Amino acid sequence: MAGKILYKPVGMVLGAAGGALAGALFKQVWKMAGHDDDAPDATDEHRGWTEVLVAAGLQGLIFGVVKAAVDRGGAAGVRRLTGTWPG
Repeated sequence: MAGKILYKPVGMVLGAAGGALAGALFKQVWKMAGHDDDAPDATDEHRGWTEVLVAAGLQGLIFGVVKAAVDRGGAAGVRRLTGTWPG
């Protein structure tokens, strides 16, 4: 029970930090792939379907992996502190 209670605020902070990290990582990956500094929005009429969908898929992949890594690391940290898994 202590693990779940402790994990709530820790999870919120880690989630915000993970979102910022994922956004920065995506921006760097998008630039390294040779694209503009900014990824296209779905409603950007000057970008093609392929570019918009590839950007969205890549962004989703990066955010999903970072979120899972941050959540898993936070849960493991709470377990080390409390002895219980917060899930």
